[in-house]
Amino acid sequence: MNFNRIVCFDLEMCCWNENGKGRTGEIIEVGLAEIDLTKGEVVKRAQYYVKPEKDEISLFCVDLTGISPRKIEKQGRPLADVLKSMVKNFGGTNKIYAAWGHDEQILEAECKAKGIEVPFNEFLNLATIYRIRSRKKNERMGQRRAMEELDIEWEGRQHSGYVDAYNLAQLALKIL
Repeated sequence: MNFNRIVCFDLEMCCWNENGKGRTGEIIEVGLAEIDLTKGEVVKRAQYYVKPEKDEISLFCVDLTGISPRKIEKQGRPLADVLKSMVKNFGGTNKIYAAWGHDEQILEAECKAKGIEVPFNEFLNLATIYRIRSRKKNERMGQRRAMEELDIEWEGRQHSGYVDAYNLAQLALKIL
């Protein structure tokens, strides 16, 4: 296990706004940003689009994420292929993966439903780590607010897996 490298990832899923309540479906994007804790920097980034098997991409989802059905049609690949690329380019079970919240549970559930092996064993929930370190254990907090509290400037469009993973990597470098 390489404890000097952490792969921060963010998922975007098909999503709908139904009567003011959000609902999500299959994964349509995986954003990754690997950090080197020794160097204190982001050393690698990637973005993969995933072609959903059943779900359609709603107009709400396009507005939120910027991911259009056309983009998925042109650049999307099956989740199994995306995960193989992820493991090839970032490492699998020899790396620690991290997200803000429980993206690992979303990924695990979709992998199980599709008969795909989960690409990693070690996972860090950076939201929990941040709440413990900042003594806000009972307070739910978004990644963007945590970054503001640490004076880390948000870069790019929120709800892009690629952008969110990079911003998460910047946050991880401050709290790990």
